[in-house]
Amino acid sequence: MSHATVSARAAKRVFNFNAGPGALPLPVLERVREELLDWRGSGMSVMEMSHRSPEFESINATAEQKLRSLLGISDDYAVIFVQGGGSMQFTMAPMNLCLPGKPVDVLHTGAWTAKAIGELKKGFLHHIAATTEAEKFARLPRKEEIHFSPDASYVHICTNNTIEGTQWPALPETGGVPLVADMSSDIASRPVDVKKCGLIFAGAQKNLGPSGVTVVIIRKDLAERADKNLPTLLQYRTHIKERSLYHTPPTFAVYIVGLVLEWIEAAGGVPAIEKRNEAKAKLLYDTMEASAGFYRCPVEQGSRSKMNVVFRVAGGDEAIEKQFAKKAATAGLAGTPGHRSVGGLRISLYNAVTLEAVEALTSFMREFQRTRG
Repeated sequence: MSHATVSARAAKRVFNFNAGPGALPLPVLERVREELLDWRGSGMSVMEMSHRSPEFESINATAEQKLRSLLGISDDYAVIFVQGGGSMQFTMAPMNLCLPGKPVDVLHTGAWTAKAIGELKKGFLHHIAATTEAEKFARLPRKEEIHFSPDASYVHICTNNTIEGTQWPALPETGGVPLVADMSSDIASRPVDVKKCGLIFAGAQKNLGPSGVTVVIIRKDLAERADKNLPTLLQYRTHIKERSLYHTPPTFAVYIVGLVLEWIEAAGGVPAIEKRNEAKAKLLYDTMEASAGFYRCPVEQGSRSKMNVVFRVAGGDEAIEKQFAKKAATAGLAGTPGHRSVGGLRISLYNAVTLEAVEALTSFMREFQRTRG
């Protein structure tokens, strides 16, 4: 296939609103294409490199350093790249951090915390500190509804709920109890005070890169809580000690994470990315508010996500919603159907989604309403 053919195909790219894996920045994809056969004079692709080579060690170290710099991660925290997705962390976190007789407090806000609870039920003491399940998770718990245990091992939170379309505007105060934050869908989308967390984990495939690698940021002293008889691969300390190179890491995914972090840096860092994300979300929510109820977001105003915007069309008419998704796809707007468990529509506005994409979508929404409203 010639370079011209590839470029012609690139010109036909859709606006990608998929919930994960999600859109990657075009400059990153172009850089990957450019370096695919010969990474910076090495004569080979990153995919072919030994993970023990100085070349890959530099890729790995650079990705870690850029993440530290962009998120303001201090030296008392380790940054590791592991496998198994965010879901593996539902098991790994309690295995490493649970203290005897001390429960895990969970802020239960949707499908992803439900999965974490499912793993805790397999032998870990736990306590639901707050939940809005009775309201179909259409809002986040209020401060006065949260009741922490006096002696919890840690508190588990999902900062952004991709299926329900909610996002914590700020991290809750947990006193001296470590906060374990699942940031799979909003890491690096806004500034965060890492010091407020004992552990942060995130599957890369929404805001940081492709699927296959999970970022874990953990306070080093917490990694020492784990029983040394835990399986080697399931101990955080193994990956910390070996700088994520205990066994073969997902090398190509780590490389792309490094490029995405470089792209964030060039865009002005996380504060600049947050401004972009706020503008995209505002445009979409404002378009819904102006639709006289044709498009309706079921989420309470103060809990609405800037990453995953969920809505119903024409009062939740499924036939019209299916038509919306079909026509949107034809118009080059991909990934608009809601999660199969809740239906409706969902627009994911991850870091790499451009304002231009959201302008095209809102223009389509107004036209769809005009012809059917």
